[in-house]
Amino acid sequence: MHGVDQTAYGLWAAVIFNILIFGLFTYTAFKPTTKRDWRTMGAFTAFLVALFSEMFGFPLTIYFLTSILGQNYPVLDPFTHANGHLWVALAGGSPILFNILHPLSNIIIFSGLIVIAIGWRGIHKGSGQLITKGIYRFVRHPQYSGFILMIVGFLVQWPTIITLLMAPALIGMYNWLAKKEEKVMINLFGDEYLSYMKNVPRFIPKIHFGNKPISNSNHTQNL
Repeated sequence: MHGVDQTAYGLWAAVIFNILIFGLFTYTAFKPTTKRDWRTMGAFTAFLVALFSEMFGFPLTIYFLTSILGQNYPVLDPFTHANGHLWVALAGGSPILFNILHPLSNIIIFSGLIVIAIGWRGIHKGSGQLITKGIYRFVRHPQYSGFILMIVGFLVQWPTIITLLMAPALIGMYNWLAKKEEKVMINLFGDEYLSYMKNVPRFIPKIHFGNKPISNSNHTQNL
């Protein structure tokens, strides 16, 4: 492994390895089956390709920023591994910030994977019915919530210009897909799902003080 003070680019084997590993983790948690699932998985994989290609391959963002800022770039050696981290570079190469952001980002990323896996389990235990228990008490689309968490985690870990542009586009796509799925659910479950929608947010859970059940039904959301 390269240390944080060493140049760590042109490592295309590391690029491929990380794409495969995180792609496999995500595939295992998400278990895509429908065309919509594969579209979701494919878009996220494109995000991973863009991310790791800059993290270990070719630092396009750093070349772009250093060519514009020149001597005003906040670190003297932008091509070390630590200074390749955009947030760290903007903080003047702070090693403390580097050591804080990496563990934090890993917690967010793996939390997203866990949320995706829990959401998938809820879907396939419901046998095509509508679920409002478990994780579905807090969000209507936990799998998309998990993908959003992972995207945020990767942006904390290693932001690039391309991934910063891709992130809102991906979140917008998840929102669009969720709305399409909700139309299907309304057709299937009618007022029951409309009532569920009024009480439970789409992606980000509300903070409730006290235990407020949303329904007494024991159904599963078919996403």
